Amino acid sequence: MTAMKLGVHLPVAGADASPESIASIAQDAERLGLDSVWTWDRLMRPTVPIAMGGPGGPVMEAPEMFGSVYDPLETLSYVAAVTNRISLGTSVLDSLFQSPVVLARRLATLDRLSGGRLIAGIGQGWMEQEFDAAGVSMRRRGAGYEEHTRAMQAVWGPDPVSFDGRFYTIPEADIGPKPVRPGGPTLIAGAGSPAGIERAARLGAGLTLVIFDWDTIRATIEAFRTAAAAEGHAPAALPIMLQVNGAVTAKPLDERGPLTGSVEQVAADLETAAEMGVEHVFWNTAGAGEPGDQLPLIAQLRRI
Repeated sequence: MTAMKLGVHLPVAGADASPESIASIAQDAERLGLDSVWTWDRLMRPTVPIAMGGPGGPVMEAPEMFGSVYDPLETLSYVAAVTNRISLGTSVLDSLFQSPVVLARRLATLDRLSGGRLIAGIGQGWMEQEFDAAGVSMRRRGAGYEEHTRAMQAVWGPDPVSFDGRFYTIPEADIGPKPVRPGGPTLIAGAGSPAGIERAARLGAGLTLVIFDWDTIRATIEAFRTAAAAEGHAPAALPIMLQVNGAVTAKPLDERGPLTGSVEQVAADLETAAEMGVEHVFWNTAGAGEPGDQLPLIAQLRRI
């Protein structure tokens, strides 16, 4: 039986997303013994072609599902009320679109309401149009994102809270509620570039990575562990999680990406991931059929 934690994205995007489908998938995932359910963040679908993934990315029409995405934190608060055990994750929430005090309190509130079940996956955003709509300069990425995260970590710390940075200031004050665990919820950064990996290591955060090939993931994890050790952190204590944009299938696939294909194929891949130090894998199965069809197949991985 695999010791890897397993999860699935909730159906939060597109015209077919609904409170009923979100609750149903979350409850079924918990009933089947999965470890986590996940949301993601998108403010809009621009009507003009966009650079997918950020400046320099391929310019193309944005997916239709971007036009309607349930807010990640409200969704997980709703799911917290209809479940009891399963972890609630964001992969990822674009943190720069909210002030650090506001977002830190929202995350802490969700963590409290769910009994400490939150996995806070945060990223700095990539779509220029979303930055324009949020009134935030894209130049705030990088150093500004790192400072934003440190300001949130200060809010999660002991009162009185204060923070004096280049981009953000928090006057000395009592700010609550605090998260269930001292220091904050499980924090993971969406990062893949060398600068992003080093930034996550400085922050003492874990990593959430989208897997496309094994070589890239192996190199990223090795670079992250080296950077974390250089920053004085115990690398093994910082969680590494993989998001799979694909599906577990009823039949084997001749051509497939990592952690996709039949239960037996994916089980073998999970062993490879575990050898790299990955502790949590979750699937985003959008476009791969009905979300509910995936749950029994993923749950079978528990029995191998």
